[in-house]
Amino acid sequence: MKFLIITIAIMLFMSNGANAQGLPTYDNTNFVSLIKQLVESGKQTAQMIKSVKFLKDAKESIEKVSSVVQQLKAVQEIAQNNQRLINVMQHDLQDILNSPYIKQEEVTQVSKSFDAIIQNSLDTVDFMGEILSSDNLKMSDAERAEVLKEKELESKEMVSNIQTKTKRYKDIISFRKMQDKVNHRETAY
Repeated sequence: MKFLIITIAIMLFMSNGANAQGLPTYDNTNFVSLIKQLVESGKQTAQMIKSVKFLKDAKESIEKVSSVVQQLKAVQEIAQNNQRLINVMQHDLQDILNSPYIKQEEVTQVSKSFDAIIQNSLDTVDFMGEILSSDNLKMSDAERAEVLKEKELESKEMVSNIQTKTKRYKDIISFRKMQDKVNHRETAY
């Protein structure tokens, strides 16, 4: 048997350029290249999965920040509206109540209408504080932002309402003042 193997080996060496037909040949370089491509593709896929997860986390973070920003804007707008209400109470309401053209029985009515608006404003502030500080309500940030947005709209309506009432009372005062001047003008020309 040794002799046969040695003979075959000598024949292969002697045939210096002759191909051994019938024996399968494998190209290892193509196989290795394919494996390298598969490994590289796997790495890219893993990197893409990490990127998708990162983008998803970033999107969630942006949505949370956006919700917080919306809440902050709503809270700021409500605070500004409450400041407007306070300014009206300090200046315009005092002028209306001190006017000699507002009758005594009207003072109570004017005070009650303004008090109702201010009480509603204070209730909004209390409710807003409860929403922002309490987890007992079990609200998501989006739900909390929606409720605050509704309260912001209510606050704008209160400001509009108090401005309308103030304008109406100032118009009444102006009309009565003019009426008083007409009634008490000098008739001698």
